[in-house]
Amino acid sequence: MPQKRLATTLLSTLLCAGLAAPSLASDDSLQEAIDYRSGVMNVFNWNLGPMGAMLKEKIPYDQAAFARHAKDLASAAALDVLSGFPDDSVSDDSAAMSEIWLDWDDFAAKYDDLKQASAKLAEVAAGGDKAAIAEQFDATRKTCKACHKQYKE
Repeated sequence: MPQKRLATTLLSTLLCAGLAAPSLASDDSLQEAIDYRSGVMNVFNWNLGPMGAMLKEKIPYDQAAFARHAKDLASAAALDVLSGFPDDSVSDDSAAMSEIWLDWDDFAAKYDDLKQASAKLAEVAAGGDKAAIAEQFDATRKTCKACHKQYKE
């Protein structure tokens, strides 16, 4: 139950930050955008880590916990994280590379791939077929890697 409250609090905070992001204008606002996108990425990691550890048998496999993590990942991926990448928000406080803004359409497409893959993972995880879950987890992980390879330091 505490994990559910933590996930709800994190997602609520990120959602509120996302609603404020379109009105960003000042230098402080650029830092807020960086904080927002970093926060979303932290939520991704919070959920991907335990799922990967379960599939690698580093921690016991728990179907219900896996399904919750997959659902939370899909919820976080559905957030408008792209609003956290306004022009001129390259910073030493972020691992985002300037290539993001040079090839924005590709970056946005890769993020859309993550949205779709994580939604599919949540769906497959709810079904409980561990082999199908592992396959979709790998596909989802690859969408993360595709973006990181090109756009993250």
